[in-house]
Amino acid sequence: MPDADTVTTEPPAAVATEARRRPALSPSRASDFKQCPLLYRFRAVDRLPEVPTKAQLRGTLVHSVLERLFALPAAERVPAQARELLGPAWTDLSADRPEWTELFDGEKPDEHAEWLRSAEKLLDAYFELEDPRRLEPEACELHVEIELGSGVLLRGYIDRLDVAPTGEIRVVDYKTGAAPREIGEAKAMFQMKFYAVVLWRLRGIVPRQLKLMYLTDGQSLAYTPDEAELLRFERTLEAIWQAILKAGKTGDFRANKSKLCNWCDHQAHCPEYGGTPPAYPGWPEPDAGEETPLDRAD
Repeated sequence: MPDADTVTTEPPAAVATEARRRPALSPSRASDFKQCPLLYRFRAVDRLPEVPTKAQLRGTLVHSVLERLFALPAAERVPAQARELLGPAWTDLSADRPEWTELFDGEKPDEHAEWLRSAEKLLDAYFELEDPRRLEPEACELHVEIELGSGVLLRGYIDRLDVAPTGEIRVVDYKTGAAPREIGEAKAMFQMKFYAVVLWRLRGIVPRQLKLMYLTDGQSLAYTPDEAELLRFERTLEAIWQAILKAGKTGDFRANKSKLCNWCDHQAHCPEYGGTPPAYPGWPEPDAGEETPLDRAD
């Protein structure tokens, strides 16, 4: 890092590009590494393609609609308006992603309409959990980033950040699936604690509440962290990053077989299933920490 009075001749655009390329840790990629280091490699290093499911696309769509809903004046945040936003949101989301619309190729028009109606049901469930007319979030789809004292760069997107007049912070995350069992709940809470650590270090305030809203079955899960817990979790993130760096030097990302393998797109490349990983390309550039809209959907 240059001294305050050091003049750099590198153009601002180049500086910004380099900053974006720096490897970082996101909640999705950290969770991948905890679940299976080889899965982390496939996604963050090899960047193997994955075919999204219609459920994932629906989750992405619902998130986009809720973001747009809170951009409206409070009085207009009603169920009918949310339904009206579905079509335009899907048009915008899929405009640059033809592979998303290809999932619906060959279907009858009423089948796609049914998919949209299933998204409507999730939005209706949201309105049963809270009244957005009574809320004024500080931000939706908030990009957050912080470098810890250890040098670990954390990065992610928060669905919604509520700040009370008294300064208390609530982190809200929408889940378009059903309330999970033990494994799924632990994964979701890992994500929320990640955001809590980032906000704590950015603002010096421990979030008052971490709230998960499960729209399929209309349930909410709220949790109140404390500073000691976030400090322990911060050390966990640092340990995960050090393990990633160690594996990154050699390419030794081990497979960890579990029940979750049943939903993995990469079994053909996994030694646990008789596959062979691609030749290791080296530590990734550009940045391996950026999350996709599909990562943030659910």
